[in-house]
Amino acid sequence: MRPVRLLSLSACIVLALVACKAQTPAAPDTAANAPAASVAVNADWQPAIDDFIAGYFTRYPTAAAGAGKHEYDGKLPDWSPDALAATGAWLKQERAKLAAFGDDKLDPNQRFQREYALSVIDGQLFYLEDSGFPHKNPAFYAGDLSPSMYLTRPYAPLPQRMAAFATYQEALPKAAEQIRANLKGPLPASYIQYGNIVFGGLAEFFKNDAPKAFAEVPDAALQARFKASNAKAIEAMQGLSDWLSAQKPQATQDYAIGAERFAKMLKATERVDIPLDQLKAIGEADLARNLAALKAACDQYAAGQTINACIDKVNADKPQGGAVEGARAQLVDLRKFLVEKDLVTIPGTEEARVEEAPPFNRTNFAYIEIPGPYEKNLPSVYYIAPPDPKWPKAEQDAYVPGKADLLFTSAHEVWPGHFLQFLHANRSQWKFAQLFVGYAYAEGWAHYTEEMMYDAGVGGATPEIHIGQLSNALLRDVRFISAIGLHTGGMTVAQSEQMFKEKAFQDPGNARQQAARGTYDPGYLNYTLGKLMIMQLREDWTASRGGRSAWKAFHDQFLSYGGPPIPLVRAQMMGGPAEAKLWQAPAVAATPAAAPAPAQASADAEKPQSAPGG
Repeated sequence: MRPVRLLSLSACIVLALVACKAQTPAAPDTAANAPAASVAVNADWQPAIDDFIAGYFTRYPTAAAGAGKHEYDGKLPDWSPDALAATGAWLKQERAKLAAFGDDKLDPNQRFQREYALSVIDGQLFYLEDSGFPHKNPAFYAGDLSPSMYLTRPYAPLPQRMAAFATYQEALPKAAEQIRANLKGPLPASYIQYGNIVFGGLAEFFKNDAPKAFAEVPDAALQARFKASNAKAIEAMQGLSDWLSAQKPQATQDYAIGAERFAKMLKATERVDIPLDQLKAIGEADLARNLAALKAACDQYAAGQTINACIDKVNADKPQGGAVEGARAQLVDLRKFLVEKDLVTIPGTEEARVEEAPPFNRTNFAYIEIPGPYEKNLPSVYYIAPPDPKWPKAEQDAYVPGKADLLFTSAHEVWPGHFLQFLHANRSQWKFAQLFVGYAYAEGWAHYTEEMMYDAGVGGATPEIHIGQLSNALLRDVRFISAIGLHTGGMTVAQSEQMFKEKAFQDPGNARQQAARGTYDPGYLNYTLGKLMIMQLREDWTASRGGRSAWKAFHDQFLSYGGPPIPLVRAQMMGGPAEAKLWQAPAVAATPAAAPAPAQASADAEKPQSAPGG
């Protein structure tokens, strides 16, 4: 689990967006903006960063391969206790080395880069040592086990990717042995369930789908190697899943990381140090704001009907030709809308394709895969999972979202969400900023763009469109509150599940999945956390620059930094300290049209195959 994602963004792995005790020293709030005598560019700084990236790739080879460094293809991290300890020691050594570049030794831009790099290291150290996840949480390992790159990214001819895949399969038995040795029972029930889904799902994929993917390769020796490694990979992953299943009688509900570690997570990974009670109150206020807006929109769209009936009516308006065809049409319209309204610069001519998600990767309804910065001329693909054909027809029909809901999924994933953000990041002059993009920055931006697009008038800003946007916003608000409650407030999974049903209007299956995710991904509050920080920064930055007419300039400036913690971006754009400030609705309710331009999302629209319905 990595708390930052290297620029090969695959939102299907976002569920495993955790990774990595040491008392991680807090970054000095004013470092990047501290007054200092004029200092020339330090020629020793960039070599130090280059050394860090090289060392990082050695220790996280799947991240390197995902970024396009294919000399690392097929390799997995060493998860032995000695290797994990050595990685922790290396991270601390690197932190000390980079922190030794004081303000008097760096120019202003390099001081910002230092704080960016230190935040990445602090996040890795938190997940590696503070969180306890290597010893409890299968999500720590899940992202590095994904075989997606070898099958869906045409970075090399199929035989070359098949050879890399065989190397990957050959590494799995050792990895499974290390994971099993590291996980110390008793384990939380939701962690066991998640591990079963990941490891058991991989075993099924290796058995049923992987051979088909490479069947056309004529190399007999390579096919024999693949077959032998495939059998061992199936055995390794199924064995790990079966071992986890055997832990169920001793399963616990001990998933909470506690208030102290939760606060440390926010500080280390996102440079947010707002007291948890204040964060909770802000989240509850945003939930109330969006619930009130939903009621107002439903009063117009489905007068006299319940909220649930109103949402059902919206979801019954399906995209013509299905979700994939509907999304393809939406992307054309969304890009055109961005250009016509002049909301943000679109660098380059790249487009994202829309395809049906491959059978091995249908845990989420939608996600996007974006090639890493070392790749050349490869497509980005927005994947949408079809309903399981084994479901009853009514459930299959219900699984396909309505047009309004899908519109904001498309906005979140592509225009102007993840895809556009990574187009900007890939053009950064600093390779580090191309590679390391934080959870709250990426998901906060994509989440922010949804409400921004509604406020700008996308789809005519009709009540139906507003309901589609709000249904996604409410999901993220409940995640925010659940993350804090589950890990710091004694909230049970059942209570979280109920809140997803009652406040976010999720069907029972999706509510179960969302509540469970909160136990093993405490950072899933970052969608709303990042969005509200961006909204407040926009309000503050544009106040002296023309207000709404300065949105494009704000968006372009915000997207120019790569993907650091948002408080660091705030310090760069506003001057002053690197601090977290979250937008809050005015105390006196305004009409939706008069409300300050906010933001929302619908990123990796997590509608699990195990939970059909809306």
